[in-house]
Amino acid sequence: MPERRLLAGTLLPEIDELLIKTYPVIAGTGIPAVDGPFDPTVFDVTERTAFPNGVTLTRLIHR
Repeated sequence: MPERRLLAGTLLPEIDELLIKTYPVIAGTGIPAVDGPFDPTVFDVTERTAFPNGVTLTRLIHR
């Protein structure tokens, strides 16, 4: 079976900002955001907004 690699994992060195939406629901196994060998990449939270329905929007910038 060929190695599976997601686009975000391949382009991770080029990513300088992430916008992540989180929802107060667990719905199945999901799809990993990145794939590949363990190689921590540090981001700093620059903004976080919480909405009345429980959704949060977090903005992160690559260090």
